[in-house]
Amino acid sequence: MWQLNKQQSEPFYSQLITLIEAKIASGELLPGEKLPPERKLAKELDVNRSTVARAFDELKARGILVAIQGSGTHVNEEKWGVAAVQTNWRHYVQKGAFNHEIPYIRKMAEVSTEADVIDLATGELPLELAPSLSMPEMSWQTFLQEENENELLGYMPLRKTIRDELKEEQELVVKMEQILVTSGAQQALFLITQCLLAPFDAIAIEAPSYFYSLSLFQSAGLRIFALPMDEEGVKTEELKQLYHKHRIKMVFVNPTFQNPTGRVMSEARRLEFVKTCSVLHIPIVEDDPFGPLTYKSGQPITPLKKLDEENVLYIGSLSKVLGSTTRIGFLVGPVAVVRRLAAARQEMDFGLSIFPQVLANQVLSRKAYKTHIQNLHVILMERAKTLTNALTTYAPEILFEKPVGGFHLWVELPLETIQKSDFDALLREKLLVMPGYLFGVKENKLRLSFAQINQDTAVQAAQILQAFYEGLRK
Repeated sequence: MWQLNKQQSEPFYSQLITLIEAKIASGELLPGEKLPPERKLAKELDVNRSTVARAFDELKARGILVAIQGSGTHVNEEKWGVAAVQTNWRHYVQKGAFNHEIPYIRKMAEVSTEADVIDLATGELPLELAPSLSMPEMSWQTFLQEENENELLGYMPLRKTIRDELKEEQELVVKMEQILVTSGAQQALFLITQCLLAPFDAIAIEAPSYFYSLSLFQSAGLRIFALPMDEEGVKTEELKQLYHKHRIKMVFVNPTFQNPTGRVMSEARRLEFVKTCSVLHIPIVEDDPFGPLTYKSGQPITPLKKLDEENVLYIGSLSKVLGSTTRIGFLVGPVAVVRRLAAARQEMDFGLSIFPQVLANQVLSRKAYKTHIQNLHVILMERAKTLTNALTTYAPEILFEKPVGGFHLWVELPLETIQKSDFDALLREKLLVMPGYLFGVKENKLRLSFAQINQDTAVQAAQILQAFYEGLRK
């Protein structure tokens, strides 16, 4: 909603500048989004067109807005996260790098507390699928003794277990000094953006990608460019074009059971991709939280890290197989890079707590862990089938890509356009989904997470989505 306070003494153009900045800060206006034409906005605000033009011109001068010939005025994608300098606390609060609340997410959080909610939005392992392993009794003194094993790079026994797990499950051979234990995968990403990149550096991320929702890229003041995908993964020719046009400094990808599409980058594309990045000297950050969650037996999926050990930073996570509260991730990279990130982390938070590391190592070291992973494969495959069958039966016009691993189903509503506000109708029906625009793509896409689904909720969800689609089609 566009509205100015006519009772204030502040000039209208200045109020409009503040309003636009607030909409960007709250996520109501997203990077690249088009603003209303000057004439239309002036009419809606009941001001002269020159007032709107002056506000737009000042924001363009600051680099917050850009004029695209033949397309109008847009929020500047290349300046995403680079906030204008402000002079009072109100503006500092509004422009804080981690103040990236999106209205839809806020509304969804409010609905999630109500009864009878169908949650297809949460991309986390539900409590009932966490490993049912009893923990050994450990005294306080035992934990304190284990602190002696907690080095700069993390708890030594856990790093050994991670090293052995990577070798056994993914045929990835790494040295102990290449592994940094982190407080979840996002801490690894945060350390990379803060320590290896500088403000205004250009990075490329997949389109679509959950990376679009992470405020940590904003906090680093990075310029973010979309890297298109097809069924085989990211398009390497597009990456070359982005590199030559914007001098891409780093590329972030999630090539295995990609979030949100669930796609797996093909073997041929992996080889092509790592070769292209090597030739262009573009470091790769490979985020692989769903790697252990393939539904098919046989040859493991080859990590990019295995194809190019020196140019790839590999990030893994235990939260998708042990539960989100585990908060244990790890990063594998060149020794010099790992030590640089470890030293920076030490300065920020004085290292990682010994407690979750010891507990995670206890779980991973047990034979029952392998059984847990096998059971998880079976259950997730069944839940994926439950949801896809329900959609096929009760919402036959809705398109989707069949998942082969992970938690997510990428859905397309065969409509030309959907307004962001349209998704509020699903919230009113207590159905939680993740609209495509949250991942940087057109609004007619949805991500449905099936980890918490059952037969009844799958049918209900399919029926609600079909009614939603029919209502928009009219």
